[in-house]
Amino acid sequence: MEAMEEELKCPVCGSFYREPILLPCSHSLCLSCARNILVHTPDSESPQSRRASGLSSSDYDYLDLDKMSLYSEADSGYGSYGGFASAPTTPCQKSPNGVRVFPPSMPAPHQPHHHSSGALLPPAPRHQCLTCPQCHRSLLLDERGLRGFTKNRVLEGVIERYQQSKAAALRCQLCEKSPKEATVMCEQCDVFYCEPCRLRCHPPRGPLAKHRLLPPAQGRVSRRLSPRKISTCTDHELENHSMYCVQCKTPVCYQCLEEGRHHSHEVKALGAMWKLHKSQLSQALNGLSDRAKEAKEFLVQLRNMVQHIQENSVEFEACLVAQCDALIDALNRRKVQLLARVNKEHEHKLKVVRDQISHCTVKLRQTTGLMEYCLEVIKENDPSGFLQISDALIRRVHLTEDQWGKGTLTPRMTTDFDLNLDNGPLLQSIHQLDFVQMKVPSLVPAPPMLQLEECCTHNNSATLSWKQPPMSMVQAEGYILELDDGNGGQFREVFVGKETMCTVDGLHFNSTYNARVKAFNKAGVSQYSKTLVLQTSEGSFSRMSANLAAEMSATLAAEMSATLAARLQVSTLPSPLDFLQHSDQEACVSPVDIKKLVAVAWFAFDPGSAHSDIIFSNDNLTVTCNSYDDRVVLGKTGFSKGVHYWELTIDRYDNHPDPAFGVARIEVMKDVMLGKDDKAWAMYVDNNRSWFMHNNSHTNRTEGGITKGATVGVLLDFTRRTLTFSINEEQQGPVAFESMEGLLFPAVSLNRNVQVTLHTGLPIPGFYTSRASIQS
Repeated sequence: MEAMEEELKCPVCGSFYREPILLPCSHSLCLSCARNILVHTPDSESPQSRRASGLSSSDYDYLDLDKMSLYSEADSGYGSYGGFASAPTTPCQKSPNGVRVFPPSMPAPHQPHHHSSGALLPPAPRHQCLTCPQCHRSLLLDERGLRGFTKNRVLEGVIERYQQSKAAALRCQLCEKSPKEATVMCEQCDVFYCEPCRLRCHPPRGPLAKHRLLPPAQGRVSRRLSPRKISTCTDHELENHSMYCVQCKTPVCYQCLEEGRHHSHEVKALGAMWKLHKSQLSQALNGLSDRAKEAKEFLVQLRNMVQHIQENSVEFEACLVAQCDALIDALNRRKVQLLARVNKEHEHKLKVVRDQISHCTVKLRQTTGLMEYCLEVIKENDPSGFLQISDALIRRVHLTEDQWGKGTLTPRMTTDFDLNLDNGPLLQSIHQLDFVQMKVPSLVPAPPMLQLEECCTHNNSATLSWKQPPMSMVQAEGYILELDDGNGGQFREVFVGKETMCTVDGLHFNSTYNARVKAFNKAGVSQYSKTLVLQTSEGSFSRMSANLAAEMSATLAAEMSATLAARLQVSTLPSPLDFLQHSDQEACVSPVDIKKLVAVAWFAFDPGSAHSDIIFSNDNLTVTCNSYDDRVVLGKTGFSKGVHYWELTIDRYDNHPDPAFGVARIEVMKDVMLGKDDKAWAMYVDNNRSWFMHNNSHTNRTEGGITKGATVGVLLDFTRRTLTFSINEEQQGPVAFESMEGLLFPAVSLNRNVQVTLHTGLPIPGFYTSRASIQS
């Protein structure tokens, strides 16, 4: 309630309103403050005459504002406010609240006015003018003066309740100096008494003995609950307000209506308008309350932004220091490399010079020795002996002299280092080092919302749908859908595009996948949506036939969890398990359970991956061929986990062909018999016998063939990693293949002499469940 206190204070005195009056502009003033700011204006004074006289009005020109609104109120029923006030001639001042107000004008001494004939004229009549200190609208008062304004009783009541709620203790209202704490409150007198004042002023005798005394707290409540005094008409003090004038927006009494003061105005009952305006105020407060709530949330957001700015500043400074330190480290490493090159050049120069010194030293020693030897030979006096060696010595001297020829006495290496560090571009880059681009979070799209009502799983496929949040103002250019591997591994992208719906095929049966999606545009990528958990349909087990269900032992039924037992009661018709997540105990089924439970997978043949000669019908469940050569067609659903069984009925069988049935990988050859390559495992059969074939290897010839109307069954068991075949519900040969793993698709190869129809969602045949029970 403290925030409301400013609303309860007078704009002139700055204190709580005392006897507040309501101005036509809907603002309020204390009655005493209104008297203080009244301005007396003579009739003859007008704004035009004031300007003609040269008076300055800079301090109160604002009083001339809103003239039109005042003139329009001339028909409002307030006869006392029918004119417009000229500006006062007294200087303005400011109230404690900072609102500009006018002091009371001092009545000028009456000076006699002389007529041209010399007679004295009476003083010019003066009117009272009141200017609202908040909106600066000026009003002329009639002969009633301030009594013409309505008392703001609602404001009085609010101030009274506010002051009572702020008071620490109720005080006696009759103590002269320092009020003592009240002990009782007289309900009839409506006065709080301390004990001495009660004994002195309210003795329990005479008429006062019938008064009801209450504790102070109870008296406060009683005062709040007591009915308010009924307001009376300002023009007719003996009449209560009973009606409300819609045009004048004021309560009126019957006498006002009889006098015709509100003639042709729309008048309504006071109580009805009271309720209507209360309802309107409540509705307006609802909107204001929403704005206040948003403002509070906005302030919380701003305060959080302060903290985030501080945290981001510290983080950004640390990042900047790390980046600069990395540049310094890189420069230091480069400095070490360059210094190594300088040292290498230094060593090279020294080696060259030292080698040249060594070489010259040896040659000089040889030359000096030759010179000394020749000088000694010249000293010989034996001509014949001298001539014997003189030619050889002369040749040696010339040869030695030639060895000291041009370039021999020139240094092979200069003392200067022919290296010049090109640091200009680097210095320029350092000077140009700056923040090239800052993040713009507001331009990044908001995280998408997954539409759960449109997401579903069917067999080993999952369909997901999403949309942008309703209040998102940033457009997304596309979306990225991610799924994990079904084992809680890393997420991987499975779709990138503009569409808001995607179907993912080829998932593992009986697996739990986590999916999430994010949006992107040129500014960046959004945060991820909430993660959605998807369970592929093999997590649901169908009820088998009645005779097989009867074989379930009581021990097995007791050991199964309540959740799994409940699943045995579902209908044999399949239903996708949308967003169903199972625990490890629920997904674990013993080998014996295979006799009672079978995974349901519903699928058809896939025209998209089939050979072009294959002919489809019956919603892609029936196929034949228009070629005499064998052509391959795959099922639309691939398997990598669980136990799966499907059958094919022979609708047409002419000229004893060899159709093949089995499983294959997606990249199997489509223009040869199934089993010719290493991508297929099959049983091909004629009217008398059958063979198993993989990678063109034929094994296990078994007697018994097919005719029109026969049924071929294929059972793929990933729990045992085996593939088994049957004809007319009897197992055909031994287990055909073992070590089956990876993603495998149901497959058939046939020519134009054969037509088959696919049947899926079937229980495991008896021959297999019996064998599984024996092995367990």
